[in-house]
Amino acid sequence: MKILVTGGAGFLGARLARELLRTDRLDGRSITELAVADLFPPPADLRADPRVRVHTGAMLDQAALFASGFDGVFHLASAVSGECELDFELGLRSNVDSTRVLLDGLRKAGNVPRLVFASSVAVFGPDLANPMPDLVSDNTLPSPQTSYGTHKLMCEYLIADYTRKGFIDGRSARLMTVTVRPGKPNGAASSFFSGIIREPLAGMQTTCPVDPDVTHPVSSPSNAVRGLMTVFEASREAMGGRLALNLPGLNVSVGQMLQALEEVAGIRVRQRVRFERDERIAGIVANWAKGSTADRALALGLRADASFQAIIEQYMADCRQPSYPADALRGLER
Repeated sequence: MKILVTGGAGFLGARLARELLRTDRLDGRSITELAVADLFPPPADLRADPRVRVHTGAMLDQAALFASGFDGVFHLASAVSGECELDFELGLRSNVDSTRVLLDGLRKAGNVPRLVFASSVAVFGPDLANPMPDLVSDNTLPSPQTSYGTHKLMCEYLIADYTRKGFIDGRSARLMTVTVRPGKPNGAASSFFSGIIREPLAGMQTTCPVDPDVTHPVSSPSNAVRGLMTVFEASREAMGGRLALNLPGLNVSVGQMLQALEEVAGIRVRQRVRFERDERIAGIVANWAKGSTADRALALGLRADASFQAIIEQYMADCRQPSYPADALRGLER
């Protein structure tokens, strides 16, 4: 089985690639080749696997790769929310135009590959004619209020239409905000959801740009990867018709996240976070879902993380792996 992961050098894409290589099977078939496409090379452990083929460069320049014939595709490559708000053209190129190049390449290959698109809870937003419920569901009408969310919804519809035409077997999995991400903050407006946990554990002071009562659905990295793989393996009948569905999320407030941090790591770690409101970030977050449900994903056997404490503990366990920064848990020693 020949698999393509776009965005496969990024945090979530690399984690997905590792899990695919570890299991060595997908949908009952052996994985013989894993193509990793991204702007930069993947981590060394992925490059060292003989099944991995590295393709570095912009997706807009990789049409020939996409048309070379794949059995399965995980499309994770994307410009993130903050980037899209600051640079409109970048967002369109990275999200919409690149997805068109990918889909057209797959269509030209002619073998109808299965594709899972990493969509986002950002497709939901408030609108005067379409008030957003406290918990967005699979059946909530999307009305995104950011360029990023708009791009994700546009790609969902493109994938559904390419599927209707018989070019691909596509489905879109709406990820909740994935936390805790390692490394430095990225350009996503949601980056602080990781930063308020990651930086204190590393012994650094940090700020939270929104109020403690802000709520949002989140997912651990491992649960997000499990969701993507489960959606790939689900039959069209099990999907239940519509090709876009919410992945499970843990509905939690910022205050509850910090309380969980204190319970897991102690008061000294928690005290490294101070609130300093950023109106730009707070304005974006105000248009996001406050919580979610995922009935169709639950029917596939998926579940949300048990608690935010469990999410933090997963991150701390990950930090002891060689691929994580050596000082990621330095804050526990102070």
